[in-house]
Amino acid sequence: MQLISVISLWIVPIIIGVILIYSTFKKVPTYEHFVEGGKEGIKIAISIIPFLVGMLVAISVFRVSGALDFFIHLIQPMLYMLGIPAEIVPLALIRPISGTAALGLMSDILSVHGPDSYIGKLASTIQGSTDTTFYVLTVYFGAVGIKKMGDALKVGLLADLVGISAAIMIISFMFSS
Repeated sequence: MQLISVISLWIVPIIIGVILIYSTFKKVPTYEHFVEGGKEGIKIAISIIPFLVGMLVAISVFRVSGALDFFIHLIQPMLYMLGIPAEIVPLALIRPISGTAALGLMSDILSVHGPDSYIGKLASTIQGSTDTTFYVLTVYFGAVGIKKMGDALKVGLLADLVGISAAIMIISFMFSS
């Protein structure tokens, strides 16, 4: 256990040192490349901000308007028949949009139901088995100017649906009472 702690403490500095020694040996202007990379990183961060703000506003409007609650109430009978707790639906809907909002929802679920409850385990598994598809497409595709992202959206949402379905099936099989 202590060996792992020592390795995890020193691995990053060792990798950086090896890169610096190798670049010095190859006579690469390391510092200049580092500064150029920093400049490019700042430009990308600034170009991402409008997309990020738009996404956060859309999420807030969806939740505050009551549209999310209405949708959950509408599908609650079907969820009951399938044995899916209605409490995880907001997480399943928000997770492809925003990781931060989904983490907040999961935190609420865990504080109400507990991390060892069926719903807590299901929420945690959904959080780990899906990705922030809309966020990735909006921010990263928008930052590099890609306009046609239909196929990437379909594949990303399909992957999220598979992740959510697998989480429900596996947690139901393993922990259902």
